[in-house]
Amino acid sequence: MKADIVVVGAGPAGLCFARSLAGTGLKVVVVDQQGTDEIRNPEFDGREIALTHKSVGILKRLGLWDRIESPSKSRLLDARIYNGKSSYALEIGRELSPHDELGWLVSNHHIRKAAFEAVQCAREDGVDIEILASERVVGVKSDDDCASVELESGQSIATRLIVAADSRFSATRRMMGISAQMRDFGKTMLVCGMTHEQPHHHAAWEWFGYGQTLALLPMNPHPESGAFRSSVVLTLTGREIERLKQVDARTFADEIERRFDHRLGSMELVTTRHAYPLVAVYPERFVAKRFAAVGDAAVGMHPVTAHGFNFGLSGVDSLSGSIREACLAGRDYASDALLRRYEHKHRLTTRPLYLLTGMIASIYTRDHLPARLARDVLLRAGEHLRPFKRGVAAYLAGGL
Repeated sequence: MKADIVVVGAGPAGLCFARSLAGTGLKVVVVDQQGTDEIRNPEFDGREIALTHKSVGILKRLGLWDRIESPSKSRLLDARIYNGKSSYALEIGRELSPHDELGWLVSNHHIRKAAFEAVQCAREDGVDIEILASERVVGVKSDDDCASVELESGQSIATRLIVAADSRFSATRRMMGISAQMRDFGKTMLVCGMTHEQPHHHAAWEWFGYGQTLALLPMNPHPESGAFRSSVVLTLTGREIERLKQVDARTFADEIERRFDHRLGSMELVTTRHAYPLVAVYPERFVAKRFAAVGDAAVGMHPVTAHGFNFGLSGVDSLSGSIREACLAGRDYASDALLRRYEHKHRLTTRPLYLLTGMIASIYTRDHLPARLARDVLLRAGEHLRPFKRGVAAYLAGGL
């Protein structure tokens, strides 16, 4: 089998990358271990994705945004950062942003479904994209002239470029001999949807408590009850998270109410619970001979700054744009020079925030007294520095 580009991974980054190549005339094959039904109709996985305005613009150009129903797109108007038991917060308001909102919140499974539908629509319009479902990549090779992908079924795909989009623990990246810095924070994140009595006013919370980290992502009202609804994120040790996954719904809700100091009133669990280990990943390289990594396979962010998928889309947009230009000019779209330019640009975009995020995660999760006092001082100082707050608002909105 032959293809111009093989994409490993049919998650949102992989599918968005395939869709972004429409109009280039390239034959694209997407390979994924999941079955077709799982790719077409992904289940709720607990993750709510914070999208900047730049990311929304990319999704619009790719034909995804309008495929997501309006009730599933929640406006993010403000952000609040709390420290410990204090009710004082550093507030980043939409009035500091050039937009009517800081960004948007959309469930990951809705983005994945829209990406699949956009790819299918492109195929119906004659774009040469093929999805090989229920196939596992067991080997990759590349040299100056071509590359190949070996599948568990015994099939081989000859190609000009391999693109890995198969998670932060990318097996494809490892097969290419690319090492990665992995930082295990020793904690696990539990995510779920809950309703609550008190309104959230479409403000996101990041709450660095003592012995725990809490986040609240404001969603649109519950479709049946009309109650206030949010995505709740709780970070604890793996043992504690496993216990919370096993308790009954009422016991779980009571404990979450307590952990939020009852600031949201009575709470109810309305979705399944999902847990993810907190591991950040940054590869030594994003590219190799006729190979590139995008999405989490390129940069696996800690979620505290909520920029992981935004970086993924930025990388997809950057690499596909360069490939499109090369095709129009009749140049090699998988040349070393083109891939190095992508790597350089994506590293400049992602490296500073990746390092800053790691530092924030370390400082704001330490519980000894000096760290608690330092956090409180920093938050109060930041609240009175309007240029600082305006810069943060612009960054959250994707303006920097």
